[in-house]
Amino acid sequence: MTGAVDDGPGTSVSGRGADASRRPGETESFDAMWRGLGPLGRDAGSGGYRRYAWTGADQECREWFRAQAETRGLVHETDRNGNQWAWLGDPLAGDAVVTGSHLDSVPDGGAFDGPLGVVSSFAALDELRRRGAEFDKPFAIVNFGDEEGARFGLACVGSRLAAGRLGVEDAHRLRDADGVSLPQAMEAAGHDPDAIGPDPERLARIGAFVELHVEQGRALDLSGDPVGVASAIWPHGRWRFDFRGEANHAGTTRLADRRDPMLTYAETVLAARREAELAGGLATFGKIAVEPNGVNAIPSLVRGWLDSRAPDQAALDAVVSGVERAAREHAERAGIDIDVVRESFTPVVDFQHALRDEIRLMLEERGGGGADRGGRTVPLLGTGAGHDAGILSASVPTAMLFVRNPTGISHSPAEHAAEDDCVAGVRALADVLEGLACS
Repeated sequence: MTGAVDDGPGTSVSGRGADASRRPGETESFDAMWRGLGPLGRDAGSGGYRRYAWTGADQECREWFRAQAETRGLVHETDRNGNQWAWLGDPLAGDAVVTGSHLDSVPDGGAFDGPLGVVSSFAALDELRRRGAEFDKPFAIVNFGDEEGARFGLACVGSRLAAGRLGVEDAHRLRDADGVSLPQAMEAAGHDPDAIGPDPERLARIGAFVELHVEQGRALDLSGDPVGVASAIWPHGRWRFDFRGEANHAGTTRLADRRDPMLTYAETVLAARREAELAGGLATFGKIAVEPNGVNAIPSLVRGWLDSRAPDQAALDAVVSGVERAAREHAERAGIDIDVVRESFTPVVDFQHALRDEIRLMLEERGGGGADRGGRTVPLLGTGAGHDAGILSASVPTAMLFVRNPTGISHSPAEHAAEDDCVAGVRALADVLEGLACS
């Protein structure tokens, strides 16, 4: 890159990371793509992104992806589940090497989570062509749909459908906050919702899938490495807690006469923090819905969503069972009815060791993305964040690369990566793809 790439809050790629060395022509395509993608779906007020599935912003991102594919002479297609593919070579030949990520966002999310992987994939292809590398396997770049789950409440919808980990009936029951179903949203965007479902034949033609992602944490910043390789994804899930009390007047109802579910909810939030600390996991109530939602009304219903993750299944079970136990105890004392529903769950993903170790060796032999091109140790990292690579891992050999995030902030406009670390990520991904797909 020739300098800072900055199209507004939350989109900046600037500063120094791994090293300042540049090879002629190395980063021009990255710069151009980053500038072109940066304004799409960005909210002018918050500086964050609102690229929700099957919306206008999502369509703009899809058009951007298609344009990048066609500019490079790749064959573009959208599969039955709304995932986009850009192919080089015969997609039916089998043993394809695939890379990519997603372009959708959480509410007011950052610029890097997902898009860095997609932009880096196209940039890595450009780098391989600059090197004169010849592909002897089919190659594809993918943009998985609705990875974040911001609109319908379930993460990785596109990859879950493809892998058969989300049933068609369950998918058709998904609804957004306005009551719009997933099929209705897909149809309004010009996609056939009756076509969705498992895609085992497509997945069987993939020999390896490698996803590059900005690190959602500070492990690389603390170790001083620009790039790392994923070892595993923690088990994680989402649980909905419904607390039902009695609506009443806030100005006339005695405290002793109230059945206020907000109090039980508040106690449950505090319990989640305690249980997570005890088990060494994570627990977050980040979304809430209240009825009737009036300033002068005692709620009749408080609905909160728990996101919990932990290094292993036993720790996750301890967190969630502890939170539910505390919620039921507080609810019983306060006369509140409670229901707990598990809305999604992903078990631990231990990435295939053979592919993981092969990729790590490739990077160490070539310098781990750095300019010195040799002798750098590449760390293995576990992560609490879910990814499409984790969903596909049961069907396809998968691996992940992480790019350093100097603050560790993610799902926020403050999400950031230094330009040299982005360059290191592109180099590393190109090295991996060259080793897997090129002669």
